[in-house]
Amino acid sequence: MAKMIHSMIRILDEARSVEFYERAFGLSVADRVDFETFTLIYMSNAETGFELELTVNKGRTAPYDLGNAYGHLAVSVEEVAVERERLSKLGLNPGELIELNRDGKLFGLFFFVSDPDGYKIEVLQRHGRFL
Repeated sequence: MAKMIHSMIRILDEARSVEFYERAFGLSVADRVDFETFTLIYMSNAETGFELELTVNKGRTAPYDLGNAYGHLAVSVEEVAVERERLSKLGLNPGELIELNRDGKLFGLFFFVSDPDGYKIEVLQRHGRFL
């Protein structure tokens, strides 16, 4: 069986993005691999073996067009309201808390926050299928 191991996003500024993911989600650099035309930065934390791969294409100065195909990354936390408040105090401008119900029952409680390159990250309360 295949095992999901990472998701990759392209970024403009390594330091800015690494700082965001460290502050926002407690990720740290697990590995950094430099090539002639690009650098790969793998970030993770003790909660999961899944990694976020940040790709910096050297010499690129224009922001990436995220297009209409990109959706979002998602993380789960114990207390989504507490996490939203923490990110707000860090000046990261999280969106409003959203409660999504289905058949009269809570399906998901979440908010979105955007990273420095405009990628959306969904922060979900650990509940139901979002453990």
